[in-house]
Amino acid sequence: MTASNAKTAGLALVTALRAGLILVLMAAGCAGIDEDKAAYSRGVYATALRENRPLAEQGDANAQYNLGVMYARGRGVPRDDAKAVEWYRKAVEQGHARAQIRLGFMYSKGHGVAQDYATAVQWYRKAAEQGHAQAQHNLGVMYMKGRGVPRDDATAVQWYRKAAEQGHATAQHNLGFMYVEGRGVPRDDAAAVQWYRKAAERGYTDAQHNLGAMYSDGRGVPQDHAKSVEWYRKAAEQGHAKAQINLGIGHAKGQGVPQDDAKAVEWFRKAAGQGHARAQINLGVIYEKGSGLPMDLVEAVRWYRKAAEQGHAEAQLYLGDIYAAGQGVPRDYVESLNWIHKAAEQGNADAQAALGNIYLKGMGAPQNYAAAVKWHRLAAGQGNAESQLVLGRLYHDGETVRQDNAESVKWYRKAAEQGNFEAQFILGDMYLKGDGVPQVYVQAHKWLNLASGLGKGDHRK
Repeated sequence: MTASNAKTAGLALVTALRAGLILVLMAAGCAGIDEDKAAYSRGVYATALRENRPLAEQGDANAQYNLGVMYARGRGVPRDDAKAVEWYRKAVEQGHARAQIRLGFMYSKGHGVAQDYATAVQWYRKAAEQGHAQAQHNLGVMYMKGRGVPRDDATAVQWYRKAAEQGHATAQHNLGFMYVEGRGVPRDDAAAVQWYRKAAERGYTDAQHNLGAMYSDGRGVPQDHAKSVEWYRKAAEQGHAKAQINLGIGHAKGQGVPQDDAKAVEWFRKAAGQGHARAQINLGVIYEKGSGLPMDLVEAVRWYRKAAEQGHAEAQLYLGDIYAAGQGVPRDYVESLNWIHKAAEQGNADAQAALGNIYLKGMGAPQNYAAAVKWHRLAAGQGNAESQLVLGRLYHDGETVRQDNAESVKWYRKAAEQGNFEAQFILGDMYLKGDGVPQVYVQAHKWLNLASGLGKGDHRK
């Protein structure tokens, strides 16, 4: 795929189903006696401290827990994780479930104590076995990630389910994810939707976003772009960047909402302002192509650079492409090579193909056939049809590598099977003439017919 084609495809749906799951070890809430709640809500932490300390020193577990929270968060006292751990430990010795969770959290993060996942699991388990939903959720995370215990998706699901059935939104969301991925349970999109919906209705933004994605893809529910937009909007209005991107895509494509480039730009800009690289790329594409905004190559470069500097390979490729063309920036082959090389080293197949061409043609770098073959092989191995076509030519001609008809046919065939009409034509011509392959008219007819149906002109070299 060329960089230009990749940009057209760049406004791709960004979903947690594809991009992965963000699991959050949520800290337990701070709850105590009624007077303390009122003091906390007013921000009068000195009052809370004055009232809790004597109770804590007398052995009151709730007060000990509250004092731990105050030290952990720096409320009414300087933040001191070690003192927080000290007070949590006093409370857990009396079986205080929320203190057990907080102590587990401190061990998990290495706050006030050396990080120790096994000890974190120990304290989460104690609270989980008392039926505390947050601890059950956290224990599920530890089993899912294999932290402090061997990774065990089935056990993770068991703990997520216990918490989810108590209405814990994050656990409901994570249980939905496990059903989507078929981890610890048979894959079941309908069950995933059920759990995503429960969490979404509680206002959990990741679940709202994922439910929107399920409606968009028609997974577990009939495809319904209007419903998809409805859930994306709920999450987007709470600041969920991926939902903002997908809502922007809905407006750009007119899916579930009237087509509206200005609205698409508005939502992309919100996500880009949060530093989301995909939104920054989408804005770059819009400014480069003048879709929804006046064409502005300088702005396109600015947004591509923001994403590229975050290490986003696609943006690095686009920025390299722009420097090579001198669009929005002075033409600079050295800078172009720098950005394309960064993308190629991350495994971006289009960048690897572009880098192969740079070394093959000696444009922006000294001609280097070994490097050209190396990068084209890497791209071709990922299915890049352009690089497969180039390798077919190189091995057929034998000018830059040892001539090898078998290798040539192998790469032409791979490109041809992906629908590359030029490779189809060359392969058909080789079979017609017996050039490097046995003369087989059936094969020649097959590939030439395919080529004539997809492309125009004579592509023989």
